[in-house]
Amino acid sequence: MATIALVGGEVATPSGELRRGTVVVRGSTIATIDPEGGCPPEAEAIDARGRVVSPGFIDVHIHGAAGHDIMDATPEALAAISGFAAQHGVTGFLPTTVTAGLEATWAAIGAVDELQRAGAPGAAALGVHLEGPYISGERMGAQNPAHVRGAEPSEYVRLFELGNIRLISLAPEMPGIERLVRFAVARGAAVAVGHSSATYDQVLAAVGWGLSQATHTYNAMREMHHREPGATGAVLTCDAIYAQVIVDLVHVHPAMVKLLVRAKGPDRAVLVTDAMRAAGMPDGRYDLGGQETIVKGGEARLPAGNLAGSTLTMERAVRNVMGAAELTLPQALRLATRNPAASIGLGGRKGQLAPGYDADIVLLDADLRVALTMVGGRVVYRA
Repeated sequence: MATIALVGGEVATPSGELRRGTVVVRGSTIATIDPEGGCPPEAEAIDARGRVVSPGFIDVHIHGAAGHDIMDATPEALAAISGFAAQHGVTGFLPTTVTAGLEATWAAIGAVDELQRAGAPGAAALGVHLEGPYISGERMGAQNPAHVRGAEPSEYVRLFELGNIRLISLAPEMPGIERLVRFAVARGAAVAVGHSSATYDQVLAAVGWGLSQATHTYNAMREMHHREPGATGAVLTCDAIYAQVIVDLVHVHPAMVKLLVRAKGPDRAVLVTDAMRAAGMPDGRYDLGGQETIVKGGEARLPAGNLAGSTLTMERAVRNVMGAAELTLPQALRLATRNPAASIGLGGRKGQLAPGYDADIVLLDADLRVALTMVGGRVVYRA
């Protein structure tokens, strides 16, 4: 069993501090964290001086990157997205579908299953995030309206057959949804309100069924009003809900990012990218769910002007949320590591630097650029 020591870095501790020390990895897990900075004689030493040693980022909402999309459903596409994510500090991600036909969705789920079995070259696929098709036609965002449909058990039971759906986004107000929420939770999936016109009361009712998350909070959900808090008000005030937020400073105004972080506290805000295939690519014309998407100045939009995912990366999201919400670096890191892990039921083994946890680690320089990414004790990226 190989031993690796990341020596002398500023280690992001579970208590929310940066403390100088050495993280010792044996095999695929973290063995010890030595505050004295010592390196075991049998270890391969990696110099982490001048670097922040952080848990790896976990992106629970990403459609694509580097010219590829999850819906391409090919090994090449998924490998490219995995590699790109690792370059930006992501050690685990949920490949995210779009609202599409049954066969296209099934193909994407199957391709993710194959990646999980074979092993990803970069960031690990932690399961599928099924975004749609059981959403509201009134809150489409950039989802394809041609494929929105009701939640029929004969369909969604098939989608869950492989057992790798870890998160599903849906509209709680749609017919038949309670049965689907309970079905998904019983199979180990987290359930999120997303692309929804649900009222405040409808969201809280869904929390009673097992809903525990919100998809790209504020975007494509009923807005907050002081006499009808709507889905947004429910997300911000219900302590049981983890709130995803896209902090590219396009999807959400900085003041509303600050409001979300203050409302949800340190444990329930979750950074996501919602990145699409143009992430890491030049401006131009791309595709998202069969719809033309125009990327200009890094902003992805449908021809009608709707935002269509993002070109955000996770280390930029961390940097942006520090400014928008006035957070320290350890506070911001929590939103990209511990919170997303907990939101999908992996808080007992991912998202923290502690003995026994998976050795998913990222080294960041003083400008929060990624210097090294380690997944399961294996270095998958060096700057």
